[in-house]
Amino acid sequence: MTTMSPDAGLTKQRETLLRLYRETARGRALEDVVNQLAQTRTFRGFFHPGRGQEGLQAAVCTALNVDDYLLYAHRGLTYLTAKGMDPVSILGDFHGRLAGSTRGLGAGTVHCVDPARGIMGQGGTLGSCFPLSAGLALASKTKGEGKVAAAFFGEGASARGTFLESGVTAKAWGLPVVWICENNGWAVSARVQDVQGTADIAPRAAALGFHTQVVDGQDVLAVHEAAIEAIRQARGGVPAFIEAKTERIEGHFTGDMQPYRDRDEVAAAKTRDPLLLAGQRLVELGEDTAVLDDIREQARAEMNAADEAARTSPLPDGTRIHEGVWA
Repeated sequence: MTTMSPDAGLTKQRETLLRLYRETARGRALEDVVNQLAQTRTFRGFFHPGRGQEGLQAAVCTALNVDDYLLYAHRGLTYLTAKGMDPVSILGDFHGRLAGSTRGLGAGTVHCVDPARGIMGQGGTLGSCFPLSAGLALASKTKGEGKVAAAFFGEGASARGTFLESGVTAKAWGLPVVWICENNGWAVSARVQDVQGTADIAPRAAALGFHTQVVDGQDVLAVHEAAIEAIRQARGGVPAFIEAKTERIEGHFTGDMQPYRDRDEVAAAKTRDPLLLAGQRLVELGEDTAVLDDIREQARAEMNAADEAARTSPLPDGTRIHEGVWA
C-alpha cells in the first residue's frame, strides 16, 4: 500500500480547496448579479439568497459526476454553476430571454434545467425532491446507468411526509440517492427547534438506515470529503444523507430585513462565511492573497459578462408558447 507524503497531502488539499474557493466565488458573484436584478425589479419574482451556504453547495456538486442527477434547492444558485451550467443560461431565465434554459419562459431559479449535466430542476412544492430523487435513482438503477440522484433541501422541508415515504422506499430498494440537508436553523422566520422540537435532522435518516454524516457546512473541505463518501455509499446501493450545519447570512428572500433575528447573531454568522474561512485556510497553506483577489475579480467579471449576454439576447415571440405542447 502506498502512502502520501505530508507535503503531497497538503498540496492536494490546497488544490482541492482552491477549486472549491473558485466555485464558491463564482456562485456568490452570480447571486450578487441576481440580487441586483431583484432589488431593481428587473426580475419580478422572489429570489432566496444563498449567501453563507454557497460553500457546501459547491463542495457537494463538484464531487458529483457530470451526468449524476441533481435536484437543487431554492436557496441560491451555486448548485448550478458548480455542476457546470452556463451562467448565461441561468441569467437568461431571470431576464425571460431565449438564452435561458426555458427559452424565454423565465421564472428564475426554480425552473433552471440542464439535463445534459444532470440538472433536473426542482419540484413545485417543498419536499417534492424526496420522491423525485427516488424516482431518478430507481431509473438509474433499473437502466444500469450507475448514476446517483442528489437532492438538496432545508431542515424545514425535512418535516414533510415525503421524507419518510421516500426514505423507506429508498432504503428498501437500495436506491442510489444522496440527500443533503442544508440546516441553517431557520424555517423561513421560525427557529427549527421551535417548530420541530429538535435542531438535528440526521437522526431521522439514520433511523431509516441511511449512511448518515453530520458536518460543518461552512468548512468546504469537510463537506467535500463527506460528499465523496456519501456518493460512494450511494453507488454501492446504500442511500446516503448529509446534514450540513450552515449559516443563513441574509434573509429568507431578497428584501427580507430579518426582524425576527438578533443582530448579533447575524453578525456572528458573517464571521463564519465559507468564502472567508476557505480563504484563510488557503493563506495558511501558502497561497498568495493576490491569487484569491484575482479569483474573486474573475468571478465578478464572468458573471457581469454573462448578465450582459443574457440581457441582450432575443425575447421570445408568440410562437414560443407552443413549443413543447403536445395536446
